[in-house]
Amino acid sequence: MRKWFNNNKLYLAGALVGSIGGYLYWHQVGCASGTCLITSKPLNSTLYGGVMGALFFGIFKKENKSSAVKKEKRNDF
Repeated sequence: MRKWFNNNKLYLAGALVGSIGGYLYWHQVGCASGTCLITSKPLNSTLYGGVMGALFFGIFKKENKSSAVKKEKRNDF
């Protein structure tokens, strides 16, 4: 379990930052009429922000050389 957390700590940090950002966006901007799918409810906005934050922080994750070599070998035909 600890190894999983160490491998994915960047994604988890991104999800946390994005969730906070999504909630703050709902709180400050929001959608008063309720017609906006993402910003009409705090849960939707928080979840969307978390997913976007995890994806954005995932861009900066570095791969190990051994895993890159394994991927390359799997793609050889």
